[in-house]
Amino acid sequence: MLVGYLGPKGSFSHQVAQKAFPKADLISYQTITEVIKAYENRLVDFSIVPVENSIEGSVHETLDYLFHHAQLQAVVELIQPIKQQLMVSNLGNPIEKIFSHPQALAQSKVYIQKHYPDALLEMTASTASAARLVAEHPDKPYAAIAPESAAYEYGLQILARDVQEMSENFTRFWVLGIEIPILSLERLGFKQTLALTLPDNLPGALYKALSVFAWRGIDLTKIESRPLKTALGEYFFILDVDGRQEKLLQFALEELATIGITFKILGHYQVYLIE
Repeated sequence: MLVGYLGPKGSFSHQVAQKAFPKADLISYQTITEVIKAYENRLVDFSIVPVENSIEGSVHETLDYLFHHAQLQAVVELIQPIKQQLMVSNLGNPIEKIFSHPQALAQSKVYIQKHYPDALLEMTASTASAARLVAEHPDKPYAAIAPESAAYEYGLQILARDVQEMSENFTRFWVLGIEIPILSLERLGFKQTLALTLPDNLPGALYKALSVFAWRGIDLTKIESRPLKTALGEYFFILDVDGRQEKLLQFALEELATIGITFKILGHYQVYLIE
């Protein structure tokens, strides 16, 4: 089995792919669009892409490509806790410069200011890139903030664990494919993600769209607008809905079509937690 993911090795995407598909051959791609296209071109059996972070919000490249260009659906959602580790080449080395992605540095600023207030902070393209840079200069007074998998990947030593400021930091990943993989992970629930396009000539269109779920008692866990890229002020809406009531959900979708609201199903998936 071949699984595509957003690289490089040692990234959170790589860590998710390893834990979800431990026996698969993993193939790294440089951008989210390349990961999705790898599945479209049948170069891989599944593609794993980030879709939302609990702090930074939605990953627009993923959602926009799936809405505007792809005819794919998410068949699994993976929730990865984001935990940052401080790592070095040698535990005895002083730390004068800390490398990481800007988000990871921002999430770890309280720890850095307390323990290494004089260290210079250097931004990198990814946390994994920071770990690789430190590994390539073992005699320098360098450290990296990166996921635990990066330490294993590049032979680094973890000096301090969970240095991120916020403990409730999670990223949602979608597995794109046709078949539903069987995963040995903890199940959390079942959801469906829809992209709605509202007609211009329907007064209260958004209210009417949401009401087809509300009066049936179908929970919405997310609503977000994204530009349609057709004209200023025109949007499509992304909804995450509870997918357990399949018959009621089907009736809701039929009612949407009846009142002239078009929709695209971006995913119908089981949600798993990665420990």
